Amino acid sequence: MGPSLIFDKSFLESLNPDEAVWLDQFFLANITPLFFVETLADLQKNTRFGRTPEDIVGSLAYRTPDLHAKANVHHRTLLEGELAGAEKIEMDGRPVIGGGKYVELGGRTGAYFEESREEQAMKRWQEHKFLELERSYAKQWRDGLSNVDLQEIYSYYQKAFAGHPKPKTLEEVKAMADKFIDNPAQESILKTGLASIGVTPRFQEEIVARWKSEGQLPIRQFAPYFSHVLCIDLVFMFGIGTDLIGRGRPSHKIDIAYLYYLPFCKIFVSNDKLHKLLAPLFLNPDQTFISGEELKEDLKKLDAHYDLLPPETKVRGVYVFAHSPPHDTAYLVTRLWDKYMSQKWRERSNPELKPNSPIGKEFYDNIRELEQKAKTEGARQPTKPGESDQVVIKRLVSGERGKWTRFPPEVMNRRKNVAGEWEDIS
Repeated sequence: MGPSLIFDKSFLESLNPDEAVWLDQFFLANITPLFFVETLADLQKNTRFGRTPEDIVGSLAYRTPDLHAKANVHHRTLLEGELAGAEKIEMDGRPVIGGGKYVELGGRTGAYFEESREEQAMKRWQEHKFLELERSYAKQWRDGLSNVDLQEIYSYYQKAFAGHPKPKTLEEVKAMADKFIDNPAQESILKTGLASIGVTPRFQEEIVARWKSEGQLPIRQFAPYFSHVLCIDLVFMFGIGTDLIGRGRPSHKIDIAYLYYLPFCKIFVSNDKLHKLLAPLFLNPDQTFISGEELKEDLKKLDAHYDLLPPETKVRGVYVFAHSPPHDTAYLVTRLWDKYMSQKWRERSNPELKPNSPIGKEFYDNIRELEQKAKTEGARQPTKPGESDQVVIKRLVSGERGKWTRFPPEVMNRRKNVAGEWEDIS
């Protein structure tokens, strides 16, 4: 599992299935809710060349990472939790996932996560299976997109900027947004920001009351994630009002929302022109923006590199022979691993953990015990602060993708017997 990465739909559309294998193998893909909704919305597309909307969505779902991937919690859910004071949002480059069940085993804490609804949906979409509710949601999404009025935003800010010097670059727009958020009249800014993201008046009053009770901290300190989202929205609106962001594409409002999730990745990759302009303004020095074209070319080179391996090596599966990327820094993926992963990754071998080995049996028994206890005890919060000692994320992944087999034959040739135990069927 490599560094955390967020991609937009435009990038994944550019990959073929073989290239997508290496994206999944060498990165921890944080899949945003926007990606799922955008993908689903293609069910309402007018298609050509004999392809159905179901073909398009199924093909994209097939290329979506499923092995090293996590579905991030929706940004509105995160905002609600932070503004209510229920939780602190960690903005450290790691995906925020929900639905975990916490248990204790022998004095150690464990967290167990079932496959998310989004991940389950992707499996169905690969098989062209769509719920009627999903089809209805896709229509609502595209209808709603056509109703986004960027001209109204433009007209409002044209009037607001009348008689004042306008920013000439997006960097100046970002500085203007920062200055607005840091205005000394913090209560007024807080209320304005809450209204702009659609917080109800009653909830606004509760949030402002909590802000006052906690000492009227600067908004950035009181609600860091809210401040991040607010700044993105301000840059978008100011940018439109100053003719630095075009207003001809309603989808710009959706594109900009991908940036809400930047705190939950180390790398952001996109082919979108607006992302290329705006993402660098919101990344911290430890984060990287990569154009989709550049990463695609590198994944293509990696695919050619591994394709030269002998058949007896390839049969062991991608997960075994390519547990980490080549050491050659000519590859962009390798340079990213050097930047974000412990340097010890170059010293590690690719051990194969077999379920029937003494270590493997203990490992798998521990997982089964944690899963069983999580299911019988139900969901609850950790009993002690800090991270869990062990985390198990259960999901079904495809054993083959494109031309590649991903796991060794002894894994590919196993099935569950009536007792629920895995047995070899080779």
